[in-house]
Amino acid sequence: MELQQYWLILRRRWLPALGVCGVILALVALVTFMQKPVYEAEGQLLFKQSNSASSLTGLGQNLGELSALGRLSNPIDTESVVVRSTPLIQKVIQQEKLATDEGEALTPQDFLDKLAVQNLRGTDVLSLVYKDTDPQRAAQVVNALMKVYLDNNILVNRAEAVAARAFIEQQLPKVEANVRNAEINLRKFEEEQQVINLEEEARASVAVMTDLEGQIAKAKAALGESSAQAKELRREVGVDTPQAVALSTLSQSTAVQKVLEELQTAEALLAVERTRYQDNYPTVVNLKRKRDALATLLKQRVNEVVGDRVMARQIQKNLTGPQAKLQLGALKESLVAELVASEVRSLGLASQVDVLQDVQQGYKERAQVLPKLKQRQGDLMRQLKASQSTYEILLQKLQEVRVAENQNVGNARIIAPAVLPEEPVGPRKLLNLSGGLLLGALLGLITALVLDRRDRSVKTVKELREIFSYTLLGAIPSYDEIRDSKQMGTKRLVVRDAPRSAFSEAYRILLANLKFLSSDKDNKVIVVTSSVPSEGKSTVSANLALVIAELGNRVLLVDADMRRPSQQQIWEVPNNIGLSNVLVGKNSLKEAIREQGENLYILTAGVLPPNPVALIDSQRMTKLIKDFAQEYDYVIIDCPPIAVAADAPILGRMADGVLFVTRPGVVDSASAASAKEFMDRSGINILGQVINGVIPENESDSYYYYSQSYYSEDGSKVEKKPSKKPFSSSK
Repeated sequence: MELQQYWLILRRRWLPALGVCGVILALVALVTFMQKPVYEAEGQLLFKQSNSASSLTGLGQNLGELSALGRLSNPIDTESVVVRSTPLIQKVIQQEKLATDEGEALTPQDFLDKLAVQNLRGTDVLSLVYKDTDPQRAAQVVNALMKVYLDNNILVNRAEAVAARAFIEQQLPKVEANVRNAEINLRKFEEEQQVINLEEEARASVAVMTDLEGQIAKAKAALGESSAQAKELRREVGVDTPQAVALSTLSQSTAVQKVLEELQTAEALLAVERTRYQDNYPTVVNLKRKRDALATLLKQRVNEVVGDRVMARQIQKNLTGPQAKLQLGALKESLVAELVASEVRSLGLASQVDVLQDVQQGYKERAQVLPKLKQRQGDLMRQLKASQSTYEILLQKLQEVRVAENQNVGNARIIAPAVLPEEPVGPRKLLNLSGGLLLGALLGLITALVLDRRDRSVKTVKELREIFSYTLLGAIPSYDEIRDSKQMGTKRLVVRDAPRSAFSEAYRILLANLKFLSSDKDNKVIVVTSSVPSEGKSTVSANLALVIAELGNRVLLVDADMRRPSQQQIWEVPNNIGLSNVLVGKNSLKEAIREQGENLYILTAGVLPPNPVALIDSQRMTKLIKDFAQEYDYVIIDCPPIAVAADAPILGRMADGVLFVTRPGVVDSASAASAKEFMDRSGINILGQVINGVIPENESDSYYYYSQSYYSEDGSKVEKKPSKKPFSSSK
């Protein structure tokens, strides 16, 4: 909306707007002058990122440190929220015993309403301001609040250290148990796997296996040499190694050699005696028996010495004689000894090779297990080392936290305690009254806008033209301004009583526009109607008839409103005989029509009939209008409003056209739209609209400012306000 429209709304609704503004201003003034003086005390806190003791010792620097969690957060703003927290406020209220005027304990919300906490721009200083009617109490509250905050800050910072210490003390036994378990697991592993130093063991195993490879090679070489020598000796001796060993044993046995000597002696005697005697000779027989006995004894002695009957039989079998080879010569005995020694050496070397290979295999198997053992040992050692490291760190942190717990003194200090205020800061009477006036004006404007919005009536010429969209033939000023003039008194026939006024000129302009509507046909019969009552259609009809009569035209003004006729009141004539009487045939036209001046004739409504529509919508009425058109130059018919009756469309079909009268502030938009729709559906000729009762000051368009100059009866001119532009008849 334009500013001028606001101004027009205020002009229409100035009284309720002024009333609302006055009430608001009075209430603000009453509250202002009833308020007690308010004093304001201020204290200031300086914040540091970390406390000085932590910075000097280097312990517990992160405990209670002021730092932002997000990019947009400010630690000082966070602390300002802490200052306003409910627990701190309640503690101050209890300490200072703050209460309301009724004696009840002050609520935290009431306390916060009096408290202002602000971060001074560009600094790390927080300002605390408290307002109270008692200056001493205001200062005490600020100082108490700062002290409570500092105590709370220290407790919070120390609480972090206490919580850390409790956590560490809780974790230490668990970590210590982990260290013991890791040590036990490592010890068991080393005992079970016989591990001392796997690195040294691996290096030693490699060296030992290399040495064993050499020893095995040497032993195998010596074994080959000894085996070759034994083979050659067996070939020389003619017996295998077991037999050679057995022969060597028998040759060295005294019992075997003694029996062998006796056997040899017996065989020698037997051979001599056989030369002398026959075999059956007793001596020979005795010697045979002796020989056989000694031979049997020799076998027994061989079996006993050899210990192996199979070997003994082989020896006996290989002997050419019973005592052959049981006695070896020195050379053969030496060869047998060498054979035995060579066989023994071969056996020893073979055994040595087996032992060395077994040892080597053991080292190889150990070497294959060493990587796994080393990996397992590394895991256990790392676990032990990690547990020990964690334990040492916890012990160190425990000491640091204990020191930090005792040295923490908070992150803030008071740099400006609150002092006793001398001058009150409120109430600011002039400011409050100015604000009350501004608020009252705003609420008054809102009231005017709301009332105007709720008022559904059409208020301006512009709105009427937009709703009806008919040709604007004229705009008649408000009758209130005419009535207030000294010339007019209270009469409504302005054309007759003030012919030289601007109001009369408006009707003359209306007539001129009616003539301009059609150049080839005169609109002789004109029906005048409106949307709703009280829009001034009867007044417009009467003054339009006067204007036409002034020009020398014979005019008949017919009052066809048989419900609430008004022409008899305007012209101050009787209504006992009129249109209704003529239509029912009780009176003639000559008796009903009255002459009201030169060229002007009036036909009032007459006696009110029970059914006006039946009279209007009749052949008699049609014939009358045709007769009127032939006898008079112009016929003006005053009809009821559209909202009251359907007379206007009926008469409009009988006439040359309908002149629609509208009035701002009387007709509402719904009634206007309904009337227009009804007239459009009826199909009658709408000549245009006349806007009656226009108040120029209520119009935003400069076209609707009227001249306040109008002429008196003697032609003198009075200038009040020149018009900006005359009316236009265009849409």
